[in-house]
Amino acid sequence: MARRENRYRDSQYNRRRTTIAYTEGNTVRVARPEEIPGRRERTYKEEREQQRRKARIRRNRDKALQMSPSFVLFVALAAICVLFVCVHYMQVQTSIISTMAEIEEKEQELEALKADNDLLAAEIRTNVDLDEIYRVATEELGMVRPADDQILYYEKTESEYVRQYESIP
Repeated sequence: MARRENRYRDSQYNRRRTTIAYTEGNTVRVARPEEIPGRRERTYKEEREQQRRKARIRRNRDKALQMSPSFVLFVALAAICVLFVCVHYMQVQTSIISTMAEIEEKEQELEALKADNDLLAAEIRTNVDLDEIYRVATEELGMVRPADDQILYYEKTESEYVRQYESIP
């Protein structure tokens, strides 16, 4: 409790002694320049130098904000290139999508043709009667089964096919 009273007494003393008032807590006012102890007035030269610095800083800031024509041209060309690349990319994407649609369509068509082909092959197999073929070959055309001594066997060469005009060994 004594500590708080001393703080209060000290702040009252400071108020009378200087123009700066003591504020408790974290909301301290900003002191006016004339109230800051140890501050001296600037001379005319110092004030003029300060103005020159501020003017130089302002000029540099204005220069930084200005764009040269070559930079504007470069940015414009870069934007046109980006636009061209984007348009080309979209065209390629569209082409890919349409090609994929065509591929799907052709695959469906291929599946349909394969199904038709399988049906026709099955129909041909069911219509072929091997006994009828044997009867026609032996009775009407006079064909006979070969005897065991008429059958010649040959060994296969390295190639997987037989040439038509080459003699069989």
